[in-house]
Amino acid sequence: MEQTDWQIMVILGGVFLIIGLGLLFGGGREENDYYDAISSRHDLREFVSHDPERAEPGSLKVGGWIALVLGLIVMAMGGGLWLWG
Repeated sequence: MEQTDWQIMVILGGVFLIIGLGLLFGGGREENDYYDAISSRHDLREFVSHDPERAEPGSLKVGGWIALVLGLIVMAMGGGLWLWG
């Protein structure tokens, strides 16, 4: 196996890790900003009950976790190819 094969997989896994971390931090920041903005309003029903539920911050976090797991798997595969290839 050529040297570039495992390097490409490790780099791709690293890209997925960076994207996943960005999505996790971005989703958390968006959720905090949203609820901070709501808490300053006079009508606190939505802040207290979280109804209606906003899906955007949660979906960003889930996508971040998926990208992190995929990144780790691809990096592990690239490392395995480097060790045993």
